[in-house]
Amino acid sequence: MFRSSHPVVAATLASDETAIEAARQIVREAFSTAVFDSVIEELLGFITRRTDHPIEIACRYVGDGAQFEARFRAEGRPVFPDFSASDSWGITVEGLVQTLWVHLILPDGLAPQSRPEGAETPGAGWLGFLADASDLLAGTLNPAMVPALIAQIVVPRLATWCAVYLVDAAGEMRPEYVWHTDETKIDSLREDLAQVTATTVVPDRSAPVELLELAGSRALIFPLVARGRALGAMCLGRLTGLTDEAVHLAEDLSHRAALAMDNARLYAEQAAANQALQRSLLPPDIPEVPGVDCAVVYEPAGETNEVGGDFYDLFPAGDGRWRFAIGDVCGTGPEAAAVTGLARHTLRLLTREGYDVADIVARLNTAILEEGERARFMTLLHGEMIAGPEGVRLRLVSAGHPEALRLRAGGAVAGVVTAQPLLGVFEEAEYHTDVVDLERGDVLLAVTDGVTERRSGARLLDDDSGLAKRLAECVGLSAGAVAERIRRAVAEFAPEPSADDLAILVLRAPHA
Repeated sequence: MFRSSHPVVAATLASDETAIEAARQIVREAFSTAVFDSVIEELLGFITRRTDHPIEIACRYVGDGAQFEARFRAEGRPVFPDFSASDSWGITVEGLVQTLWVHLILPDGLAPQSRPEGAETPGAGWLGFLADASDLLAGTLNPAMVPALIAQIVVPRLATWCAVYLVDAAGEMRPEYVWHTDETKIDSLREDLAQVTATTVVPDRSAPVELLELAGSRALIFPLVARGRALGAMCLGRLTGLTDEAVHLAEDLSHRAALAMDNARLYAEQAAANQALQRSLLPPDIPEVPGVDCAVVYEPAGETNEVGGDFYDLFPAGDGRWRFAIGDVCGTGPEAAAVTGLARHTLRLLTREGYDVADIVARLNTAILEEGERARFMTLLHGEMIAGPEGVRLRLVSAGHPEALRLRAGGAVAGVVTAQPLLGVFEEAEYHTDVVDLERGDVLLAVTDGVTERRSGARLLDDDSGLAKRLAECVGLSAGAVAERIRRAVAEFAPEPSADDLAILVLRAPHA
């Protein structure tokens, strides 16, 4: 590898006629001198004749001067020309990799101790810097994180300090995040920035605005504008000011930062809308049902960027009767949400009209089919429960839904419903009601396929009656504890997060 560990600039060049000019430009920008020109021409001209592989170059301060290095892959014995213009040179060999280095004494005024305070000057690594910055900015969709990333990307590479301004709801500019190479100066920097009026920070211009003096530095303000919308500004300060190269680089970065900020804003708005829609499709809370211990777990998959298709409901039907439902609409997004809303409101409306469980499911099937191209397949377990002195009587219809399981107080587990056609497929489908009794201490477990089809490699959680086995371990637990035990089993079944929503409904007839 290279002899010293802190390059001012570094780059990888193609081994062709463009290498010499590219290297010359890189080093001139980094050291503000042409002192390396003859060495670069001789050294890279020699290397490009010996290899077709990429050439890694680096330039750094070493001792009282600067050192230019070129690393390349070549076969045969190492050979190098006589660098008479340098004070020392050499070669290192690691297998087929050779590194030629040349050390020069820099002219007065360019010695290492005279380098300006603050960030290094961008040179050959600017493309890589922009690529890395873009990756970091694109890696977060949290609007609150983007200003912090912007500031910490540019400090200390481009500037001594950075302040990121945002436009608030009233259209005013306010500093959102401030960063300095010296953390002890951040508070005083905030005080200095407070003296900058909102009219000074102009976010809708296409070019940076220069502030002659701010916080002891020369500062430039770069607008953050994306898709024609002013989002804020990025203020950079450096003791000696920014070089032309640094200004161009900061302008490019400001465009990328503004786009990342706008993407995060749009994502957050969409996520908030989806969360609000999801909440509207679920009951606000689980009511207390006299004589029945009830619990529900619902977990949407992903990062709230899509409305899930799983839903549940529990509501009174009058005369001591209660209705419940747990279902899964095929797919996600607004189309699935529309069918979910149709199902939930249809169940409640027809219940108030006095329809039987099986009749409601049949009419819901018709309503879904009448949606035409917008229709979605749906599985549903819909039921009615009546608590009595000996337990709870359930009347159930399972339309293509994962099998509901009953856990007896003694530990036996078995399915209790008849599989019937799922909704939204067959126009002439008929449905009938199954009657299930929960004696004291018995539990009914109903889940969506986010539980039964939880995958770990080639195995599913419900393979070999996996769900029934886990339910059998829940004897004596409350409904809430059973629901949590099953949820935890799903989470622990595989190391990766679940890709599907899940809903769990537990009904338990308490002991006397």
